[in-house]
Amino acid sequence: MNLDLVARVRRLPRPGETVSDATFSRYPGGKGANQAVAAARLGSDVTFVGCVGEDAFADEALAGLEQAGVRMEVERAGETGIALIVVSARGENQIVVVPGANATVAPRAVAGNVLCQLEVPIETVAAAAEHATFFCLNAAPARPVPAELVERADLVVVNRFELDGLSAEPRLAALTLGEEGAILLEDGKEVARAAPPPVDAVDGTAAGDAFTACLVVSLLEGRDRATSLQRACAAGALAASRPGAQPSLPTAGEVDALL
Repeated sequence: MNLDLVARVRRLPRPGETVSDATFSRYPGGKGANQAVAAARLGSDVTFVGCVGEDAFADEALAGLEQAGVRMEVERAGETGIALIVVSARGENQIVVVPGANATVAPRAVAGNVLCQLEVPIETVAAAAEHATFFCLNAAPARPVPAELVERADLVVVNRFELDGLSAEPRLAALTLGEEGAILLEDGKEVARAAPPPVDAVDGTAAGDAFTACLVVSLLEGRDRATSLQRACAAGALAASRPGAQPSLPTAGEVDALL
């Protein structure tokens, strides 16, 4: 859970270059919080587990979860995580994350359908997976993941770079390909493929989180894999067509309408 500090520029700066004439916005963000808000907007009953700081950023970081009706089991410690984000006119972005309180989320046993990402400690993710009925690992941002955690997952969501860095082959993996869409791989073999509907890209910051949440929700609702993957691509496209992280996340009705 982060507070996103977003600068919008005509183009992304090159190394060592200063780009001026930017505009500035603040949004609630963080991969876990984004995915929780996305799942709630898609119609799921969601509890978010995490940690926020004891500073002035905390209430802003919590606002999106509260507005989406997500239940929260949130501790407060230290400083709220922040993400420094630069977004170009083409919707491309550069992101630097300062973990803050996210690095202190302690391991705990949870039950039910669990979705985790890697902006919290690996030990915490492993503990959450242990008793889950269904466990999805969004292996982002890329970092070393124990082979047994990958093998435990019912679903792993990755991009090409993250897939190459895994220590084991997932049973079921969703490989995201940006504008090309996504592929579903079972034991390394393609079982479904989908392309996103065309949209005008504005900000890709939470597109991956929208994709992940929609894929998980659709599968848990009993939809077939091909339909679930197509819905996930549509959710990601909708998020990319809007500014900000959590403000961009679509509802189930919006996904259906786009399709």
